[in-house]
Amino acid sequence: MTYKTTLVAAAVILACQVGYAQTAKEVAAEMRLMREELRQMRAELEGLKLQKVQTATAEAPAQTEPLRNSADAARPEPLANAVNLFGYGELNFTRPKNSRADAVATARRAVLGFGYRFNDRTRFAAELEVENAVVSAGDKGEVAFEQLYVEHDVAEGLSAKMGLFLLPIGYMNETHEPTRYYGVTRNLVETAIIPSTWREMGLGLRGLQDSGLRWDAGIVTSFDLTKWPTNSADTQESPLGAIHQEGQLAKAASMAYYGALNFDGIAGVNVGASVFQGGIGQKQTTIASPNASVTLVEVHSKWQVGAWDLSALAAQGQFHDVSAFNASALGVSNPVPDKFRGWYAQAAYRLWRSGDYSLVPFTRYERVNTAMGYSGVFPGQVYSNAPEHRVLTAGASYYLHPQVVLKMDVQKYQNNSALDRFNMGVGFHY
Repeated sequence: MTYKTTLVAAAVILACQVGYAQTAKEVAAEMRLMREELRQMRAELEGLKLQKVQTATAEAPAQTEPLRNSADAARPEPLANAVNLFGYGELNFTRPKNSRADAVATARRAVLGFGYRFNDRTRFAAELEVENAVVSAGDKGEVAFEQLYVEHDVAEGLSAKMGLFLLPIGYMNETHEPTRYYGVTRNLVETAIIPSTWREMGLGLRGLQDSGLRWDAGIVTSFDLTKWPTNSADTQESPLGAIHQEGQLAKAASMAYYGALNFDGIAGVNVGASVFQGGIGQKQTTIASPNASVTLVEVHSKWQVGAWDLSALAAQGQFHDVSAFNASALGVSNPVPDKFRGWYAQAAYRLWRSGDYSLVPFTRYERVNTAMGYSGVFPGQVYSNAPEHRVLTAGASYYLHPQVVLKMDVQKYQNNSALDRFNMGVGFHY
């Protein structure tokens, strides 16, 4: 019953009672009583609304397999005028096949997220990430804001995001809680080619349509070529990851633009693509290529039918105007490649489920090359392309609860058996 209906009913009752010759004093007393009852009813209704939102928030992430491409579903909506806590964590063990002495166990990530809703249209969210448990000058840990932004609903189906946020590129960059992807570690393509977790500062727009079409577009900060290291091992691990800025005093003379389209209008199906174009030279006269830039394009698809979860993704990046940089003293020992690319195909099957428990084996094949060709190198210099990693990963995820998972997998590098490894891990999100 709405408040308006309640008031109308109260007025009718009162009119009837007045019709039976109640005195003005009696009417006033009954009015006070009714107002008190309405206040109590209003308080009870607000409590029921809050309880409903809290229940929906707690149940929203309860999935037995990774979501498609929805960061919104991964992070609960903050309650009105209240701080809402969320986050995730993962702890991993890795043992190389041919070297027991190199086995490593680490608290890989712990992310503390919090959000606040100012009103029905404006909200704030932040995620603070701690990597490898301990942070100090002599440790390999790291503390960083993964996200820090304000979001506002401009109109029905249209929102704007301002601040430091994850780019909507690929499947994993926005939705990377360990319960939502297969394998102990994140896949190689969405780590080496699409850097993980890739965030930039700027303005982003998102539009949603009833047809299932979602579009994203924005202008954000880009990369910094002066960060390009002389050590090729770092750049071959992830060319863009080696020069990302992460919102830390980011050079912004050259901005970047991104766009993405996703279609979810058919149950269990997602198809999409995205593009990023940005300057990396940042107009800096201290390097030989102040106008250098990069373009990254990716396409992805997913089909979830019955117990099956099938997905594929391909991405390619290309550096532009880096010849002068490669010919300079900064680039001669480790030149910038012309291209880098990779793709994967993955299949998972929910073999068993009982209540909150479920078992999902999977397999994934991926190919990645982070350095393909060079321009601007001196005559006589020979730089071979980086080896194309061909990796087969097979394992299983055992869910104690849709938000708590135990993982195990084996990775076989078909072109370098020295990299073969066995992985175990536990992950959760809340």
